[in-house]
Amino acid sequence: MQLIARTLENIHSPIGEAFALLDQREDTRPLLDMSQAAPSHPTAPQIADRIAAIARSPDGGRYCPQEGLPHLREAFATELSSGYGASVSAANVLVTAGCNQAFCLVASTLAGKGDQIILPRPFYFNHDMWLRLDGIEPVHMATTDEGLPDIVACRSLITERTAAIVLVTPGNPTGTTIGPSLIAEFAEVARSNDVALILDETYRSYRNTTAPAHEMFSDPDWEDTVVSLHSFSKEFAIPGYRVGAAVGSPVLLAEAMKLLDCVAICAPRIGQEAAHAGLTEAIDWRAEKVAAVADRQERFEQVMAGRPGGFELTSSGAYFGWVRHPFEGLASTDVVRRLLVDHSMLTIPGHAFTGSDDGFIRFSFANLPLGDFDELEARLASVALS
Repeated sequence: MQLIARTLENIHSPIGEAFALLDQREDTRPLLDMSQAAPSHPTAPQIADRIAAIARSPDGGRYCPQEGLPHLREAFATELSSGYGASVSAANVLVTAGCNQAFCLVASTLAGKGDQIILPRPFYFNHDMWLRLDGIEPVHMATTDEGLPDIVACRSLITERTAAIVLVTPGNPTGTTIGPSLIAEFAEVARSNDVALILDETYRSYRNTTAPAHEMFSDPDWEDTVVSLHSFSKEFAIPGYRVGAAVGSPVLLAEAMKLLDCVAICAPRIGQEAAHAGLTEAIDWRAEKVAAVADRQERFEQVMAGRPGGFELTSSGAYFGWVRHPFEGLASTDVVRRLLVDHSMLTIPGHAFTGSDDGFIRFSFANLPLGDFDELEARLASVALS
């Protein structure tokens, strides 16, 4: 008997597609990898030491409590309470195997087949991908000229099938940060329509301010509407250890744990211990690395200000630059391939985040060492001439 896999039409990982192009590269210069949003530096020594100690301990390979290690949940609740000027309890924290898993668990808890969830467009591709794989219809919300989600458009999209509204801030792929007042407006829209507001705050640490990202946790009724998603991967350089968190109502999180039990049982212990070491022993290290990413953003914006090769930066922040390419009529996938094959620059085509080709490319500039930005400028400038 031959097993035949179900074909998932038009559902692909753009990261996987980008890496698949590497074999086609003809340019022999060192690769400028601006594809995946992953730290290029090693994790903090304090975290590495904790990982090694846990790996050797009797409990290192055992299951954790399904909701997460108590000391990690307490430490993260304390950080959230401090960072948002509000009271968040460990009971509001579910530790997950990365923020992608947090989104999948929450979305599939809130919605079922035939329901709708509103995503901003451009959207984070894994959000759109998961919803379609799970039989939930993604509904794409327009953004304003400033790259912010359009609340007027959002109101018009809500139907009796709507289960949630999703915001990503700072945004992936655009880098745009949504201010607290606009988040509050979206929360009111969600509340008045009895739907959830899901805030993906993966890049919360990479904002240009230390002020609270929003004031939702100060609302005594926030659990009725808001679910906040987080990642430890970028800020502590531990993406391979897979640890994130969903922050929400204990009732919602208890339902999400039923799904977690089927797909992972619990987040890996070693990743949870790594995150705890980061929160308790590597705060200054994190601040230094966040500042380094801010320096890269500033340098990237300087490079792009001159529109090298006709490439135009339209927004940037956190790890990302959202760039319009100059080749009218040429598909962004073809431009991305040309950048790699002829110029050794690996990026992601914009259609992966929009569902159509609007002529954009995502550059994950945070992966580049500062010394490579002059080379980036020179290679982009040469694309128009080749």
